[in-house]
Amino acid sequence: MSSVEAVRYADLPRAYHVFKWRVLLAFAGFYLFAYLGRFSLYPLAPLVKEDLVLNNVQIAIIWAMLFWGFGLGDVVHGRLSEAFGLRLWVMLGAALTAVFNWATSFAVSPLTMAVPLGLAGFVNAACWAPAMSMISQWWPRSRRGVALGIVGTSAGGAMLVMWTLSGWVGAEWGWRAAFRYLPLITAVMGIAFYLLVRDRPADVGLPEYVEEDEVSATPESIDPERLRGLGPYRVLLGNSRFLLACHVKGLENVVRYGLTTWVAIYYSEVGGLSIESTVLVTILLPVGYLIAPPLSGFISDHFLNSQRRPLVISSCLASAGIIAVIALVPPSNEVLGAALLLAGGVAMGMSPMSTVSVDMGGRRMAGTASGVLDAHGYLYAGAQAIVFGVVLDMAGSPWPIVFLVMAATRLVSAYMIKSVRV
Repeated sequence: MSSVEAVRYADLPRAYHVFKWRVLLAFAGFYLFAYLGRFSLYPLAPLVKEDLVLNNVQIAIIWAMLFWGFGLGDVVHGRLSEAFGLRLWVMLGAALTAVFNWATSFAVSPLTMAVPLGLAGFVNAACWAPAMSMISQWWPRSRRGVALGIVGTSAGGAMLVMWTLSGWVGAEWGWRAAFRYLPLITAVMGIAFYLLVRDRPADVGLPEYVEEDEVSATPESIDPERLRGLGPYRVLLGNSRFLLACHVKGLENVVRYGLTTWVAIYYSEVGGLSIESTVLVTILLPVGYLIAPPLSGFISDHFLNSQRRPLVISSCLASAGIIAVIALVPPSNEVLGAALLLAGGVAMGMSPMSTVSVDMGGRRMAGTASGVLDAHGYLYAGAQAIVFGVVLDMAGSPWPIVFLVMAATRLVSAYMIKSVRV
C-alpha cells in the first residue's frame, strides 16, 4: 500500500488522472509491437513449412512449445514482478524476447526452432501480467473495463502490426529476416516503456484510490500476511469461481489461437490463395480483435455496472455461429472469407476475460491472477495446436470438423461462465 493516504476515486487530484493515462497509453503503445517477438509464425507458417519441410504435426508442436513457454512464463512472471518491480519485469521481457527470436532465426529443423521459440514465449510473458498489475494500481474496477479495453485494442493492433510487418518482411526477405530484426523493435519499445511509467501512484507521490466495488474490494481486504510468498497462488487456486474462469479462458484460446494458428494455412493450402492474398484475407481477423475490446469495456463500465459476464456470454454465442459458417463455406471465396474473419475477430474480441482476472485478484494479486488465468489460456492454446495438427495430418485434413469443434467450445464456455458472478 502507499504511504500516502488513500482517497475516493472521485477525489483524486488531476495529476493522478494525467499519470494514469500516461501509464495506460505507454503500455498500449509498447504492446503494439510486443507480438513481433511472439506470433510471427502465424503469417510465416507457409514459408517455414516449405523451407524446413515440416508437416502439420511438426508445425503444431512448434506452436505448442511457444504457447506452453508463454503459459509457464505467465505462472511465474506475475508474482515475481509484484515482488521485484512491474515495469522492470516488462522491460526485461521485451529485451530477452529479441534475444531468443534472433536464435530462432537460425533454425534448421523442428527441434532447433521449437526450443528457442519456446524460450521466447517464456520471456515474452513478462510483458503481460506485470503490466496488468500496473494498470490495476491506477484504474479501479468501475473504470477498468475501458482501460483494459484499450489494452485489448492494443493487443488486436499488435496482431495487425505483426501480421503486416512479418508478412511483408517474410515475403520480401524470407522468414528468417522477420524473426531476426523485427523483435528488436519490441526491445526498444520496452526500454521506452520503462522510462515513461511508474509502478504505483506512491512512486510519484500520489495517493491511491479506495476500491469501492465489492468484487475487487473483497480480495484487497485479505490480510497481507496471507499474501506473502506463494500466498496469492493459494488464495486464487482455492477460489472455485476463479478456477472456472481460468478454464473458460482456456477454451476461449482454443478458438482465438486456433483460428490464428490455422486460418493462414487453411486459406493458402485448401483455398489455393497466394501468400500475399492469404495475408490480405486473414489480416481481417486481428482487425476484428482490434475493434471490439474498447466497445466491450465501455458497455461494461457504463451500461452494465462493470459486469463482465453478459459480454463473455454474448461473445461466445456470436463467435460460435460465425465459426460454424467458416466451416461450411468454400475457402476459395476471398471476399466472404475476409468478411467472416473480420466478424469472428469482433465477436471474439468482445469477451473481457482478461479484465475478469484483474477484477477477481484486486490490486494486491492482479499480476498473479492475470498470469494464472492467461497460463490456462496458453495451456489450452498449445493443446489445440497439437490436437488439430494430428487430426489434420492423420484424418485426411478434415478442416470443417476442426472449425466446428472450435464453435462447440464457445457454446461450452457460454454455459460455464454462467456460474462466475463477475
